[in-house]
Amino acid sequence: MADATQATHDEGPMRLQRFLARCGVASRRASEKLIVEGRVSVNGNTICELGAKVDSKRDRVAVDGNVVSIPQTDRTFKLYKPTGYLTSMSDPHHDRCVSDLVPIDEHPSLYPIGRLDLDTSGLLLFTTNGALGHDLMHPSKHVNKTYIALVDGAVKESELDRLREGIAIDDDIFAPAKCDIIKIMSDRSRVSIVIHEGKNRQVRRMFKAIGHEVIELERVTFGPITLSGMRPGQCIELTKAEYEALDEVRSRLQRLE
Repeated sequence: MADATQATHDEGPMRLQRFLARCGVASRRASEKLIVEGRVSVNGNTICELGAKVDSKRDRVAVDGNVVSIPQTDRTFKLYKPTGYLTSMSDPHHDRCVSDLVPIDEHPSLYPIGRLDLDTSGLLLFTTNGALGHDLMHPSKHVNKTYIALVDGAVKESELDRLREGIAIDDDIFAPAKCDIIKIMSDRSRVSIVIHEGKNRQVRRMFKAIGHEVIELERVTFGPITLSGMRPGQCIELTKAEYEALDEVRSRLQRLE
């Protein structure tokens, strides 16, 4: 999809293993192994220790004597993550990782923008563009994310008002959230909640604080990107219109800085 790619952004100096992953040579972990084995050189000097940094515009990096470089275009995909998958590109202690569901053979430098808990399903973005990931996930940014939560008990508007006003839980202060009751059942409620932070198990902790345990949780939007038309486990590249919508969000965030 040539019309749906993005120009590569200058990210400045970066760790050598990250540079190799961005070049599509191998995953970061596999790139570390290449470095330790003495198969990587920078400006003609063999690098055998981790921690070295390179400048993609100035340094000449080679693997087994072959010069490598970051592709001139970036790719971004959206995944409908099922429950039971760990948001990690590799983990020796877990059988199922999100890397099993995205095209890392074609794009080894893909990485997730943020994360979803093991028991949370829904929209997860992946990109080869480090600047994009930084812009969308930096704590100073306010990108709205919508979740649909199935919680125990009948939720009251007065309880949701606590979340709408912002709530302190332990050492965390959560910003005001937009909450709407979708359906009240005999012993459960379905609620939509929009937040712009991404703190650990945030939505679950927020509902627990008002007396309702989360039974099921799914993220349905990330900024302007949605799950519309997707099925669990499906991964597709963003359309040109979706890329443009993300760029508009990034431009708005930069104007607010």
